[in-house]
Amino acid sequence: MPSTALILGITGGAGHAIAMALRHHGWNLRALHRDPAHARADLPAAADVEWRQGNAMIADDVHSAAQGCDLIVHGVNPAGYRNWRELAIPMLGNSIEAALAANARLLFPGNIYNYGPDAWPLIREPSPQNPISRKGQVRKEMEQMLATASDRRGLRVLIVRAGDFFGGAGPGAWMERVMIRPGKPIRSVTYPGDPGTGHLWAYLPDLGETFARLAEREADLARFETFHFGGHYLPRGIAMAEAIAEASGRSGVRIRRLPWTVLRTMALFNPTARELLEMRYLWFEDIRTDNRKLLD
Repeated sequence: MPSTALILGITGGAGHAIAMALRHHGWNLRALHRDPAHARADLPAAADVEWRQGNAMIADDVHSAAQGCDLIVHGVNPAGYRNWRELAIPMLGNSIEAALAANARLLFPGNIYNYGPDAWPLIREPSPQNPISRKGQVRKEMEQMLATASDRRGLRVLIVRAGDFFGGAGPGAWMERVMIRPGKPIRSVTYPGDPGTGHLWAYLPDLGETFARLAEREADLARFETFHFGGHYLPRGIAMAEAIAEASGRSGVRIRRLPWTVLRTMALFNPTARELLEMRYLWFEDIRTDNRKLLD
């Protein structure tokens, strides 16, 4: 019988990409969502998903949806890039308990927020996690939760760590919030970083496919497994903005620099601007992931 994966966050970038890749590999999909009818209408590609109404913040909802599942994809994140500690940690706790009860492997999309200068510029799986931001500290705590549950209670975990997302469903933190305006003709592209500093990107369909292929190798995976996804590292970070301008097919598309001073002013009264400002350093540091373990 085909195996079943529960997707938390199927309307988001990583959750949707992993779900579509798993379906392509023959998995049955189940999704937990607060408004399944609305989600189904927004995701015509997910027509064959078994929808369950519920909230990832409610432990009983996650536990009930996970029954009979072999995988749980924890692709849910706090809306608006805000309230990470208040929301992200409880949601992950619910996923951990549900995975343990169902004896399912928990899939977790990781990022580079967990790391500081002692791990840069090339981050490896064993690199020390000493974050320099609040979000980084939350992400570190979340991975520690997974490691503790694996070590003490036998939870099976798969983390694939990647750079900034592009090319998938759902709004990304930077691509759709800062660089372009989704649904609008591209007349300009805003680049947040130093033009000559490298930046790491992850094409979401490729990331989803990586998770799906690893999930198929369950017998070869350790109980707690982490891989780094190389993605698209651009030595000239602004090359992404240049590629968007060229792909738009429009002449005269301008590339603008993000006015960080304006964002600082906005941060006084705009929570999303405040959260984006905290991660400014990622656009001025040359950081990439070492994916040799994944390729091996």
